[in-house]
Amino acid sequence: MKLFLPIALALACIALVIALIVTKQGDRAQHDADAGAMVDLSNRLTSAQSQVAMRDGTILTYSNRLDESLSASMAFSNQLLEAQSAIVSGKEQITNLSRQVAEAELQNQTLGRRVMNLTNQIARGTNEIALLEASLTQTNRDLVQAGKDYVLLENRFRMNVAERTVVERKFNNPMELQAQIKKLKKNPAGVISTDSIYAGLNVVVSSNGSCHVMAPN
Repeated sequence: MKLFLPIALALACIALVIALIVTKQGDRAQHDADAGAMVDLSNRLTSAQSQVAMRDGTILTYSNRLDESLSASMAFSNQLLEAQSAIVSGKEQITNLSRQVAEAELQNQTLGRRVMNLTNQIARGTNEIALLEASLTQTNRDLVQAGKDYVLLENRFRMNVAERTVVERKFNNPMELQAQIKKLKKNPAGVISTDSIYAGLNVVVSSNGSCHVMAPN
């Protein structure tokens, strides 16, 4: 009985030592595992920090790009507003130009009618001038003919005056009168009437006995 108790204690101690050894090894393995896990976590943390830093850089880049995009959008918006204003102004100018073109067309139509009227007036004036020129030409011809007739009439008048003067002088000269009477006695003429006396002389005799020479044909 006394021998069994030390053996039991020894076995208990051995078992305790073995348990301690196993526990220590387990703790060391756990420690190694925990250390490995911590290293892995540290690596993951470093990687995560790197990724976060990269993402921060990417976010910053995107932020800068976003700012640039916002600036570009603002500029584009301003350009769009300016373009819209230019379009509105262009539409107003087109409307004004269309109104001016319509007014110009109306003025052209009015001017065309005036030009047509003026052309007609010019044509009528040209015809009237042509008729007037023809009338002037005929008048000149008539004046020339009248001048010729006047010259002929004047010459005829001078001849008639001269002949009458010669006859009158012969009639007032007794010697010429006696010679004419002798000529008529030798060569008696036929019956002499008033019409036969003035025949072929183009003379008009009035009721009072006066006479005047007619214009030659």
